[in-house]
Amino acid sequence: MEMEGWLDDTRTSYDTVAVGYAEQVRDLLNETPCERSALALFAELVRAAGGGQVADVGCGSGGIAAHLRGLGVDAFGIDLSPGMIETARSEYPGLRFEVGSMTELDVAEASLAGLVAWYSLIHIPDHAIGPVLAHFHRAVRPGGLVLLAFHVGDGSRLKTRGYGGHPMNVHVHRRQPAQMAAWLDDAGFTVETQTTLSSAESPLGAIVSARRRPGIARKEVAPWSSA
Repeated sequence: MEMEGWLDDTRTSYDTVAVGYAEQVRDLLNETPCERSALALFAELVRAAGGGQVADVGCGSGGIAAHLRGLGVDAFGIDLSPGMIETARSEYPGLRFEVGSMTELDVAEASLAGLVAWYSLIHIPDHAIGPVLAHFHRAVRPGGLVLLAFHVGDGSRLKTRGYGGHPMNVHVHRRQPAQMAAWLDDAGFTVETQTTLSSAESPLGAIVSARRRPGIARKEVAPWSSA
């Protein structure tokens, strides 16, 4: 099925800004201690459960995957944008990065110990969140963890320029933590922690961690998924 327009726009936009994006976010975790704490706890829980592969979905230029590797987690990155993946491979040549889409997550069922979507769900429209989280549920093993970071608020805005002033055409969607928790519950996850914060990453952000329940998700993956 032909890729939806918003996916195509997202891929093209991040291909365009890949180099500038990498330069802008390279040292961002140094300025975000609360985010580092959330990632450290996630890594500790993954290791305590026996370890295993962790996917950073929507990995951008690879900084979060690299940080998790530094915390002893077998992390790799997936991104829709080939330009971003090329940049991530250049920034972190010892790590694994693959082109792929969270709307059609190409990993084996129950193969992941954990999954991170770090400010990458912000470009997914509401109608696609359920199918995306169903893919996350399929990919993560029972008891496995997901860690989501996103902008808090209501509504969306169209981003037309960014990361060095390059043209973009992506919508940035803000969500309330309660809505994200409800979506996770519908997808077969149990929310364990939920934090809101302000930092260099987001004027008002949220970090939600959840664990996959046994069994199947309550909502099936929608048939339109592609990429």
